[in-house]
Amino acid sequence: MPTDVRCLVEIDESSGVVRLTGVLDAAGADTVRAALLARLCDRPGTVVADVTGLRVADQVGRGVFAEIRREVADWPAADLLLCDPAISGSGGADAALTGVPAWPTLDGALAAAPLAAVLTAELAPTVGAARQARELVATGCQHWDVRTLAEPASLAITEMVNNVVAHARTPMTVRLAPQAGTLRVAVRDHSPLRPAFAGPAPPTRAGGRGLVLIDTVARRWGSSPVPDGKVVWCVLHPDDEPGPAG
Repeated sequence: MPTDVRCLVEIDESSGVVRLTGVLDAAGADTVRAALLARLCDRPGTVVADVTGLRVADQVGRGVFAEIRREVADWPAADLLLCDPAISGSGGADAALTGVPAWPTLDGALAAAPLAAVLTAELAPTVGAARQARELVATGCQHWDVRTLAEPASLAITEMVNNVVAHARTPMTVRLAPQAGTLRVAVRDHSPLRPAFAGPAPPTRAGGRGLVLIDTVARRWGSSPVPDGKVVWCVLHPDDEPGPAG
């Protein structure tokens, strides 16, 4: 069966739409995955995949949307919804595309996408980048009233940014957002080299402790390969921080 998948991106001020048309099978899954992840990297907030003109042909195609939604679940201000006229009602799901909330109209899907509370900064891979990232964290933690997370988030973002400066050496996007009492932090760079955590570094080895610090302060962390690079992210929770002495 021939595959004809075209990914058209329609930009909206409060949301993003990726309109998918043609036949989606295993051969086209990578194209769809790359288009949606790139859109989620490029802008904060919810992306709506409009599958009105899409025919899903096999199991790989059926699973790609849920796979992407799981991948970005811990990114700051990132989610994926579907517009699928085949469903019967608001918030339902096509049997072929289970795992992703879907709406029968584009207006309904866009209305269900909340405006994102998010801060973003584009930084160069220079010595001062970590300081700029910490300033962003301090601003966000104060604005969103998660002040107890300012210190651990500053530690995590410093290590993330310094890793880009030392290893990726590319421009980066720093993004943070609150979600259900947690703070989500991410750094996107343009190197495919993903961080590898091998446990605590021996005391005799210089360096190599950045990921240990992130693992210590974050409830969860990880890295996601994306087109032209990666996203390194972490989730911080106030319950993990020591309470005031007394």
